[in-house]
Amino acid sequence: MFIAQAFKVRHEFWRYLIGSLIIFVAALIGQFPLLGAVVFKAIEDGTGIENISETSMYQMLDPNLFLFLALLSFAVGFIGLYIAVKALHSQKLTSVATSRKKLDWKRIWFAFIFWGVISSGLVLIDYFFLSPESYEYNFEMKRFLILAVIAIVLIPIQTSLEEYIFRGYLMQGFGMLAKNRWFPLLMTSVIFGLLHIANPEIDKLGYSLLIYYIGTGLFLGIMTLMDEGTELALGFHAANNLFTALLVTANWTAFQTHSILKDVAEPKLEFIDMILPVFIIFPIILFIFSKVYKWNNWKDKLFGKIHEPPKEDYKIIGE
Repeated sequence: MFIAQAFKVRHEFWRYLIGSLIIFVAALIGQFPLLGAVVFKAIEDGTGIENISETSMYQMLDPNLFLFLALLSFAVGFIGLYIAVKALHSQKLTSVATSRKKLDWKRIWFAFIFWGVISSGLVLIDYFFLSPESYEYNFEMKRFLILAVIAIVLIPIQTSLEEYIFRGYLMQGFGMLAKNRWFPLLMTSVIFGLLHIANPEIDKLGYSLLIYYIGTGLFLGIMTLMDEGTELALGFHAANNLFTALLVTANWTAFQTHSILKDVAEPKLEFIDMILPVFIIFPIILFIFSKVYKWNNWKDKLFGKIHEPPKEDYKIIGE
């Protein structure tokens, strides 16, 4: 039902290609303030524009300023998504995100609190009991409060845009192309994972980390298809990024923040680091959510065909 409701709007696949381009251009425009700040800083410090690299960009600006400017591009990207959805598809943003009449905020908050408590708890257990030597206490009240404001306002925008695009817009687009559910699930997960290839974590830990990113995309995609909407994925993704930004940082991660703790251990990717979340933790979470929301008919919802409803059952939204 979630994917099939795209039949109600203009759903030719070329529209999704152009829409993706519009979103990309909008997000690119949103990066201009960050690039401008980096160039200004390079000129001011005498570094030289030609010596700016992606790695050095993280170090040239105060972490709070860098985070604000980096997340700003997602807010502009949301404008691109809105333009694409309205102009190309005559669709409402709500129907990109859920099959329900409106977003189910109880679902969003449930997933947010559920994963926020668990993920924070795992970090604190590691800090207090398992590997305290791997962390430094990094808390500075003034900088942390500024970080909290930026993170609480903008990180949900960042994660929501990613969910609206991958588990919503493109899930429906690839579903209209293939007329089944497994193809959009696979394609959006692979694209989602590969777009993280530029993250500094990949440079530090290697391409094997893509297994985690693609696995996360599959996890969020399964959650979306089984629940007929992105609400649980929205809450989970927001909690994952927000609590990480506030609680722990490292010199080699995409989010370098004035967080409470700093991971100072030498980064290394163990096989268990990918196996544990992708093949153990994520399936357990899906099982718990399935019991809470009474999911059933897994085979059809994940691998079944998408059938166009009878014409009399709908009309093009916006006409």
